Amino acid sequence: MFAYTRIIPRTVMSKTQIGLVHPRAIMRSRTSIIQAPFRSLTKGLSSLQSGTERTAQLAGNLKEVLSKEQTHSDFKPDSVSTSPRVWGGGVDAVITAITGVVVVFFGGIAYVSWYKADVLDKIEEAFAPGYDPVLELMSYPSQSGEFDEDGVRNYALSTWQVKRKEQAIVDSIMQGKEAGHYFLFLGPNGSGKTTMIVDGMRKVNADGVTICDAHPDLEVFRLRLGKALNYEYNEDSQTGLFQRRDPREGGPRLDIERAMNKLEKVAIRRARKRGRPIVLVINDIHLFNNDDDGRLLLQQLQQRAENWAESGIGTMVFCSDDFWPYSVMRQIANRMQIFSVKDLEPVEAFQALRKLRQESIGKADIESDEILAKAAKTSGGRLSHLNRLARSRDIKNTLQNLKNNEKSWLLSNFGLIPNCDDDVEEEAKWASCTWLLLREFVRHRAEMEEKQAQSYISGGKPSVDHVPAPRIPYYECRRIMTRGDFLARLDQMNIISIDVHHQVQLDSMLTLEAAREVVSQSDFEPMLQAVLARVDELESLGRTRELTFKDLKSGDRVQLVIDKTGQPDRNTSRMVQSP
Repeated sequence: MFAYTRIIPRTVMSKTQIGLVHPRAIMRSRTSIIQAPFRSLTKGLSSLQSGTERTAQLAGNLKEVLSKEQTHSDFKPDSVSTSPRVWGGGVDAVITAITGVVVVFFGGIAYVSWYKADVLDKIEEAFAPGYDPVLELMSYPSQSGEFDEDGVRNYALSTWQVKRKEQAIVDSIMQGKEAGHYFLFLGPNGSGKTTMIVDGMRKVNADGVTICDAHPDLEVFRLRLGKALNYEYNEDSQTGLFQRRDPREGGPRLDIERAMNKLEKVAIRRARKRGRPIVLVINDIHLFNNDDDGRLLLQQLQQRAENWAESGIGTMVFCSDDFWPYSVMRQIANRMQIFSVKDLEPVEAFQALRKLRQESIGKADIESDEILAKAAKTSGGRLSHLNRLARSRDIKNTLQNLKNNEKSWLLSNFGLIPNCDDDVEEEAKWASCTWLLLREFVRHRAEMEEKQAQSYISGGKPSVDHVPAPRIPYYECRRIMTRGDFLARLDQMNIISIDVHHQVQLDSMLTLEAAREVVSQSDFEPMLQAVLARVDELESLGRTRELTFKDLKSGDRVQLVIDKTGQPDRNTSRMVQSP
């Protein structure tokens, strides 16, 4: 039995090598390797039981075969396992992994290169002639009249546009002829700044021009700028597979800087092709918050405007209703040109209103020149008010509604409270200082009308009143209000307007007429003086300190020493007797 058990493994190996069992049929475990050829030797084992001679002969044959196989192929029976096969599979896995990494690496490089080129092409398409989002919206005005305050439908909006004297400058900017500068348009709300820009874009079919509206939220402005430039801020790419940092982790201002970098490359490319700069219009920059973030963003955009104006590859146009952006941009302004967009002159306003009225209701039904001149004078030449009056069914009623709305706005925000509580002291200061300034504007207007009336005595009175709106220098307004910080708030609320020459005037003639009605009331001056006295009283109470003495009995005295000189011999003493 011991002889048989020692021969069986060697017999199995020899028969495997000589072809009785194919090597690939051998299983990886040692137990399966022994069991697979063992079935083929069952018949041989029965013949081995006949005698020891045949067994010895078979053992000799097996030894001879094994020796030949070892010398021929250096095969080691004891090491029959999956070692060679494991080595071959590892090499294949390494080669496959390296190949995959190489393919991904070069594929990523190719994709990133293609994506960067595609981004520049898409931004360049934003300046191609044809479709522009803002221009498309402005090209489809309302074809039906809107309702007024009384629920009466107005006439349809006239297709005729009022041409301002600044329109020629805007057209030249949109055509790319004003390289080397960037522009800031200041003016009150409704004076026609955006209308001029859109009209200039329409004339060049938005070729090389795009416009973007500002917003207090920088994330919203980031999206609006991306829409105007046809730029997705890498949000539509798969480059995140090949980089570690998130491109959005820097915040909106950093995304805006990336967009300006891309735009600069497109501006250089387009300037070489077309020989003219691109035009980027940022409208309503006064909507940026007047804080550190808003001012830093404004300076960030201004730096780009300075660089592009110097190289001649781009022209930026800023529009603002308020004055504070100019005070921020003036600090680093070198190539900036400022234009103050004002209301129309009385004669221009009268002619524009008559033309708009004719386009809306026809020449047969138009009112007399006297009524139109009065309406144009009250509107102050504001284009938004002229358009509303021109579409109205009853121009007198609409004019009175405009005045009443402005008067209600003033009284709601700056109404005087004579006997106010100490909790609203700041509001009382705000209202009293505002009415001090409004009263001064009303006085200036009365003086100007008196001088104009004296000049009419010598000559005939014209059909249109030429008295301009009163103006007061900025520094004088600070002295009148005694609070310089209130001017910025009034400008933000569209009560006053400040031009580039630091001249302050009321936002519109409607505001002046509403303030005149309030100031002319008999109880206005006593009420204003009562509020001022109450403010002084509250401030005095705030500076007064109360001293309380304890442990005093009836008849006790407390000596108070008032020292204003610091010298002991000049102290003033006062005896206070306890009741």
